[in-house]
Amino acid sequence: MLAAGVQVVGVDNVNDYYCTRLKRARLAELLESKHFHFIEMDLAERATSSNLFESCQAPRVVHLAAQAGVRYSIDNPQAYIDSNLVGFANVLEGCRQNGVEHLVYASSSSVYGANARVPFSEHHSTDHPVSLYAATKRAGELLAHSYSHLYTLPVTGLRFFTVYGPWGRPDMALWKFTEAITAGRPIDVYNHGQMRRDFTYVDDIVEGICRVIDLPAGPNPHWSADAPDPATSSAPFRTYNIGNHEPVELEELITLLERAIGKPAIRRQLPMQPGDVLATFADTKDLQRDTGFRPRTPIAVGVRRFVDWFLDYHGMSPTGRNHPAVNAS
Repeated sequence: MLAAGVQVVGVDNVNDYYCTRLKRARLAELLESKHFHFIEMDLAERATSSNLFESCQAPRVVHLAAQAGVRYSIDNPQAYIDSNLVGFANVLEGCRQNGVEHLVYASSSSVYGANARVPFSEHHSTDHPVSLYAATKRAGELLAHSYSHLYTLPVTGLRFFTVYGPWGRPDMALWKFTEAITAGRPIDVYNHGQMRRDFTYVDDIVEGICRVIDLPAGPNPHWSADAPDPATSSAPFRTYNIGNHEPVELEELITLLERAIGKPAIRRQLPMQPGDVLATFADTKDLQRDTGFRPRTPIAVGVRRFVDWFLDYHGMSPTGRNHPAVNAS
């Protein structure tokens, strides 16, 4: 967007959920553009959030801010209430009060919760979340629909499926595994590796967002209250999955990391963790139909790009790709 000359206002409270040095380094790259303006603030503070919307008068809003992480939500529920509910409500109110033409917001594959039907479709029920994080993301979708219905605010929710890639979060498995393997430490493999995730490369996520921004949600003329479709509405409301549509076994991810790093992983097998689900698998037909786009970066390509970035960011170099022990595995 910046390369295309779009004026972008970025907002972040730069909290210490993970290393703020990484966040500042990301920001430094964005701040090189004359089209980018950064405001450090907390969207959960109603007065400052209101002032932000009044001063910017942006026609499009992309809301990606949230307190993320399934396991962290078990011990720190208030952080999720503040960011994912109060913060999002303030964004919705700012959009309503300032005539925003389209709000695009990030939801999560975690909303599918206990649903065992795969691939996960936007038209499936999402009423049984299994983590507090998932519950707050689902609640956000309901808040968005209410605003869309009451105030005719066009809103589009994007359910992200396990986003990974350069500049990613240190609390995600890819970062933690890479960090441990390069240091020769054991990695924690939950449910003995018997889990699958629909890993989605960050560039594909960005492409999906950019395509949806200029496609404001509209009412579904065929929507029926007798057989309500969860993905659409009689209001200008829409939900899409953004996933690779190719679930990957955790063991396959580890093997790809071993090859990219050039060292074998030391595995510490552990049971399933509270709040986790066995598999995620995105049905992306609706996104492809409406935007002509479907995420498609192969996991092997994405993992190699992440490892290359990780090693460069930390001033490291590969210890020898095609490590004999890795090939043997």
